[in-house]
Amino acid sequence: MTTKDKQSTWPSEEAILSLLDDESVIVCNAIVKLFEGFPKEGRIFLKKISHDSNGIVAKHAKELQIKLGWTDGKEDFLKFIRSKRYELETGWYLLDRTIDPSADSVRSSLQLDQLADRVRELIAKPIDPRQICMVINRVLFHECGYRGAGQNFEDPENSFLHLVLEKKRGLPITLSLIYLLVARRVGFELEPIGLPGRFMVGCFSGEIPFYIDVWAGGKMIDLEDMGSYLGISMEESSGSILLPVTVSEMLTRGCRNLLHHYKLKGKKEESEMFSSFVAEFEKIRSLETNA
Repeated sequence: MTTKDKQSTWPSEEAILSLLDDESVIVCNAIVKLFEGFPKEGRIFLKKISHDSNGIVAKHAKELQIKLGWTDGKEDFLKFIRSKRYELETGWYLLDRTIDPSADSVRSSLQLDQLADRVRELIAKPIDPRQICMVINRVLFHECGYRGAGQNFEDPENSFLHLVLEKKRGLPITLSLIYLLVARRVGFELEPIGLPGRFMVGCFSGEIPFYIDVWAGGKMIDLEDMGSYLGISMEESSGSILLPVTVSEMLTRGCRNLLHHYKLKGKKEESEMFSSFVAEFEKIRSLETNA
């Protein structure tokens, strides 16, 4: 017997709202079964509640949309871009859901929390920034085995945070993202550095800045050595390449990578979608520059 056989009519909005206040797993599962039996009504209801309500009800409505695969990942990410309220972790989860609506941000956040907890266990105070980076390196690259995706570098999966956390293989930008988010959780602020051809992490909390190459297992490079490390003349190149990039610029670069990698795979629809995201970010930056 199907859910619809058991429940021949769609319940009142008030009745469902009263259930959305309940955080019980049993109640949540019952609501999921109800919506599965009435998908059309359920989609309309959850869309309305997630947009028009606040607090725990809206939160549960959004979680149910994700659980049921009823989210419009593309539209949600476009809304995030247009909001101009950029937060790195939230933005990357939304980017993940443009391809995989069921991507579990709660699970990913818990994995990042666990990495940070291990870093805290190993930190002995007082400790300087380089020593903190050494601890993060130990946890990520030695204990947990995170590595650059070598042979499968151009696989789009290397750009999605939830998949990189699972597979422990990623691009320089996604490994840098994990490094930044773990450091942030232990109260250590690092910065994203969008170098041409290589994404890195920068530390500016000490007297002299230094840089962390996550692709090389967290190798630390002094500011004065960056030119020779990158094989470029710092006198001839702009010094701005060693400065932090914004959240908007980092997400744009992630989208540009996906545009390129999906294009190589011949996936036109996906490449065009990420091209539209890049264009939207650039449009907003242009408007802000000319304002």
